Amino acid sequence: MSNPLKKLAGQTVIYGLGTILPRFLNFLLTPLLTYIFQKPVEFGVNSEIFAYIAFLNVIFTYGMETAFFNFSTKKEDKESVYNTALTSLIISSVGFGVILFVFAQPIANWLQYPDKLKYIYWTIMILATDAIMAIPFARLRINNKAINFALLKALNVFVNVGLHVFFFVLCKNAYEQNEPGTLASLYDPQIGIGYSFLAGVIANFVTLIFLAPQFKFFRFAFDKVLWKEMFSYSWPLLILGLAGMVNETFDRIILKKLLPGYEGQYAQGIYGACYKIAMLMTIFRLAFSYAAEPFFFNSAKDKDSKKIYAFVMKAFVIFCSFIFLVTMMNLTIIKRLIISPNYWEGLAVVPILLLANLFIGVYYNLSIWYKLTGQTKFGATITIIGAAITLIINFAFIPKFGYMACAWATFAAYGAMMVISYIIGQKYYPVKYNVRAISVFFALAVGLYFLSLVWQGLDNKYLKLILNNLLVVLFVFFFYKLEFSNLKNFNKSTGANDQINKPE
Repeated sequence: MSNPLKKLAGQTVIYGLGTILPRFLNFLLTPLLTYIFQKPVEFGVNSEIFAYIAFLNVIFTYGMETAFFNFSTKKEDKESVYNTALTSLIISSVGFGVILFVFAQPIANWLQYPDKLKYIYWTIMILATDAIMAIPFARLRINNKAINFALLKALNVFVNVGLHVFFFVLCKNAYEQNEPGTLASLYDPQIGIGYSFLAGVIANFVTLIFLAPQFKFFRFAFDKVLWKEMFSYSWPLLILGLAGMVNETFDRIILKKLLPGYEGQYAQGIYGACYKIAMLMTIFRLAFSYAAEPFFFNSAKDKDSKKIYAFVMKAFVIFCSFIFLVTMMNLTIIKRLIISPNYWEGLAVVPILLLANLFIGVYYNLSIWYKLTGQTKFGATITIIGAAITLIINFAFIPKFGYMACAWATFAAYGAMMVISYIIGQKYYPVKYNVRAISVFFALAVGLYFLSLVWQGLDNKYLKLILNNLLVVLFVFFFYKLEFSNLKNFNKSTGANDQINKPE
């Protein structure tokens, strides 16, 4: 019998190759853009509009992806589920897109970019194509086509990154050097950083072409009864998603609104750039979640499912704590690779945002209880509470503390969501998580980080780097002594399950 955790780990690696490697390439866009657009106010435009894209993606998909997962595992007629979900998203995406196109100029005026109408058009096209691709990508995941999924996601990012290099390096340089020919003519300084959005549009259309094999299984058919069931399941996820995006993106949106004029745009650029470093944690979490959601649903009927969930949670927190420590101990190197020195003044937000991302990762692991029990209303309620915390802290403290308030708001919101979900989940779907081991490794990582602050005043940067990474080695040593045998023994299914919640 195959080990389910080994399968999850394997798929996480594959999804990681489709998300971590491409997103690492995507990280190259941050130094590219921050070094080319040296003024934070210019990068702030990019940060703000992509925050809106993340927020509106939730509306365009309205929880239908998770509903597709749920009903595909419960319904005999899986093709009807696929057809209904995809038909629904095609109709709604076209409808939403037309409405936004009609009001594109008022939207540009409201965003204070009245002369950037093309930005709005390209943003709408990104939103519509993202939504239409959601179900075909979900179908690959539910059918365990992790390699196909990863390759297509990688293709999207490779095209995107390649176009960024084309527009911002080749075409821009040709324009600035007054070179004759096509390259120079393809760059318009009035568009500037907006070529990022055009690159996103082209990358999505290329990906749609290569997704064509998934559409051969599609029939433009709509089962009204089934759709009502699916929407009844998904609408709380829409509320959950919107509230989640308030937590994740709203800070970058309202910085400009709550700080006066140039100061707001400047802070938006600084915070948006430094936020990219914290996404090192997000990359792993996303790779894990792509594999974990279908895995959790498919494992629900396993007699040892709850033990597996507990073991997965512990492994997840240990690895995320390791990522936090490695990032902070090597921040002097990482910051040079990811963002221009003009943006370094905001680096104080990085440890706060890394820990916040760890919290939300734990929350997503915990969320399986309300998804499996069909009580998605609790998920919506918890996320709304998190959104309320985000809004209160941001509105109260941004005028005085700027982007630092944004980071602490994210930390507080995700931490509260994690704790509330754990407490309620233990009532409706109790899982014996090894809270002791999880707490020990989390506290160890944070404690070692604070210990490293003792020698940060040393003049010798190489000595500091060596001392920092000795702390990383110490963390790995503790893991080896306390937990490695448990992870290794999980390959023996029955014996490992008996050890999962053994007292440490």
